[in-house]
Amino acid sequence: MSVDEPVGCTVTVCRDCCCGSRSKHPAVDHDRQLARLRVELAPGHRVRTSLCLDVCAQSNVLVVQPDPAARRAGARPVWFGLVLDDTVLGDIVGWIRAGGPGRAPMSAALELSVITAPRPGGIDASPALPGTP
Repeated sequence: MSVDEPVGCTVTVCRDCCCGSRSKHPAVDHDRQLARLRVELAPGHRVRTSLCLDVCAQSNVLVVQPDPAARRAGARPVWFGLVLDDTVLGDIVGWIRAGGPGRAPMSAALELSVITAPRPGGIDASPALPGTP
């Protein structure tokens, strides 16, 4: 393990065209969401922001990367969509603190927020919501 390798999970928070947008989600305090993640996951986990993750229909989106050892053991990143309230965010934080991907079971409630990662090339592989093309 290199000196710069994080010990825990890495959380990537989409903050581009739709995710983090007050025009799309005016009732959500996006800055507070990001600050909460950084405070509650410090110092063992890394939180970073990214440009568009290509699943705009599911905004706000975040991706939890397993810790390095879990990744080497086969754990995969988990994508979450519609992270728009404190309850969902708290469930994600609790799961990450318990170990996250490959280390801790996910509650049934949290599983409802899991989305499919986009296919390579930026094509959204998420299932369409009922009544949408």
